[in-house]
Amino acid sequence: MAIDVEKLIDAATQGIKKYLDAELAKGDIDEIQYKQASEATLANLREWLEDPKIDEISPNTKLGIADAIEGGRWEDIVNAFRKNLNFGTGGIRGLMAPDKASIEALVRDGIDARILKGPNTLNNIVLLKTSVGVAKFGRDRGFEKIVIGYDSRVRGHDFAEQIAELFLAYGYTVYFFDEPCPYPEVTFAIPHLKAHMGILISASHNDYRYNGYKLSCGNGSQFDPEEREDMYRNYILTAKTSEIKLHPMKDAPRGKVIFLGGASPLEGVNYYGFDLYDIHKEHREHVKEFLLFAGKEGRTNTLKIAYCAFHGAGRKAVPRLLEEVGFRGVRRITRNQLDELNGLFPSFRSDPGREQQPDPGDPRAAATAVKAFKEEYPGAWDEIDLLIGTDPDADRCGVVVKVPEEQRFLYGGRDYTLLPADEMWALLVWFRLNFDKSLVPEESFLALSHTTSDSMVKLCLKHGVGVVKTWVGFASLAAGVRDTWEGKLAMGLKEGRRDPSDRLCHPFIYETYEMNERRKHNVAALEQSNGFSILGSPPPDRFSLGINGHVRDKDGTFAALLAADVAGWAKEKGLSIFEAIDKYIYLDPDIGLFVNHYEPDPLDGEYPGIKGDRLKKSILKRALDLSKQVASGGVEIGGLKVISSAIYRTGKYDNIYPPTPDFEFPDEGIRFYFDRERLNYLTIRPSGTTNSLRFHIQLHIPVDETNLISAKEELRRRARQVADHIRELVGAPRVGSYDITE
Repeated sequence: MAIDVEKLIDAATQGIKKYLDAELAKGDIDEIQYKQASEATLANLREWLEDPKIDEISPNTKLGIADAIEGGRWEDIVNAFRKNLNFGTGGIRGLMAPDKASIEALVRDGIDARILKGPNTLNNIVLLKTSVGVAKFGRDRGFEKIVIGYDSRVRGHDFAEQIAELFLAYGYTVYFFDEPCPYPEVTFAIPHLKAHMGILISASHNDYRYNGYKLSCGNGSQFDPEEREDMYRNYILTAKTSEIKLHPMKDAPRGKVIFLGGASPLEGVNYYGFDLYDIHKEHREHVKEFLLFAGKEGRTNTLKIAYCAFHGAGRKAVPRLLEEVGFRGVRRITRNQLDELNGLFPSFRSDPGREQQPDPGDPRAAATAVKAFKEEYPGAWDEIDLLIGTDPDADRCGVVVKVPEEQRFLYGGRDYTLLPADEMWALLVWFRLNFDKSLVPEESFLALSHTTSDSMVKLCLKHGVGVVKTWVGFASLAAGVRDTWEGKLAMGLKEGRRDPSDRLCHPFIYETYEMNERRKHNVAALEQSNGFSILGSPPPDRFSLGINGHVRDKDGTFAALLAADVAGWAKEKGLSIFEAIDKYIYLDPDIGLFVNHYEPDPLDGEYPGIKGDRLKKSILKRALDLSKQVASGGVEIGGLKVISSAIYRTGKYDNIYPPTPDFEFPDEGIRFYFDRERLNYLTIRPSGTTNSLRFHIQLHIPVDETNLISAKEELRRRARQVADHIRELVGAPRVGSYDITE
């Protein structure tokens, strides 16, 4: 079916102008947004409609655009064409389509479904064009091998296979997973196989409308900022659709494709006669080396575990790992398809404007898993010691534990709670500091992000272990560990700066504590957003894991195994995980009680489209104004007086938010301190690539057995009060909550 480009452009010009005029009049966008959206939308629309290569690659793309124009979907068209998808620290991520009908069309009709696509949606054209840039970047550096995987997202396999065909056409050897795989197996496979790069098609824990392109370098970590910037500016931005070329996988020369999976081929998978490498075994044997309790001689493991894959790629990997080391009879939750690979995530809400994320760190997801378990295994809930959940690409791990009866009133009377990662990781670190006989404290250090609980800073310093605190994300954590290994760690920083007058912070280091040149062994790298790994000691080369270390990105399968390890030990001592945290962390007088309260804004996903850009920026401007008022005194948030404040800006997203005279993007957040010891604070941190923000509140108080429970109640109340008040002060609307009774 031929399309009349000029007729479509004329209709779009009128319709887009009318839509933007109305949005400007309502105040939902400003003059700058109006001008940028007008120019970029029409320019990109014309480029796509006139591009002959798009007809060759994806014949239905232009028909989908024409349908949207003829249907007057001006808001959707503007949001699809007003810019290119943001390129962030780990690659690209975005909506495949804004509505369920379009996603269902992708499920039904494949990656060339007749839906609205553009440079600001995640689609086959964008993925292939991005891959051109990545392939050329790697080729100029002599890279020859790449690992490619995908999780349970809609059409993940098809996107991944097409990308593999592009890298084959550019001369690469491709290692391709034979089924949806955990991201940690990709980051493990890259250094294990001495590949040079890796890609996973995944949007991690985002809702069903999203997909993404996760990029890893040759050691399995995300690319360093300098390399990433070079790749983006000089290769991805300049890539052309005319440079897209594909070599069918089935026609690849012998040895240019190696499948990754298990010990034997899977039924129904076409391997085209290529070899299959058992990466599952290698990953499994590797992670078993980190256990301190499970599987050891003389240990009888009586721990009762439930597991929920949340429709994701951990469904085989996590039970396989647990059972391999002696946790027999892991009860997999299969009710409501929770154990099936399904990118529509049918167990999670999908109604427009309230699309829920399959996030194991969300108490609502925990409630979904508990309810499904009780329905599937009647009467068995009382036997369960812990329930483990992982997200679709299994790089995040959430742990649900039983609550002692005397503390259930803190959790709405429920007998369980989803542990904040801050608490689970604190116990894991405590366990390793106390029982890892190979650990030498004066040669060791912890890496954690600046929004992660300071309970672990106090814990490590008590044990003589140094601490490196970084900005948020495993890219920063891995870079901080690498610089420590190489003796290049920035010292003398306070809140990312050597001098308070510095305009920009260090690109990835926040602060260091008791660090010196002897400290080369990383005991753990972790963050509040349910990510954990152990990076170990300096690697033999830049394409290897650290010695006695694991992957340089988060691994939910690994964290699940370590959580079960410490839970098994605690049960032998007559303690639950919950009780062990109280006893060994909060009741330790050198640590004290920490309550770390977290709220995303909005609750799921992001504020949509071009209006979301303005809302996010307006919230941040109010927060910046509030920070400037602190010096004059009188600022209170939630009844707590603000003693000082700090603005954290590294400039890493200046390509997305160019500085202007009235606004500089605070990419690592704005912090308000309630005490001089800097243990009680509120942080407002924006996402760099989506229209969303995060509120992090930390409160601390010394406790003993007589007031632990009452102190928990009081600090939790104060934290909610602070969260509610800051939303009011900066105009961040509350859309839903983590209250599982909603």
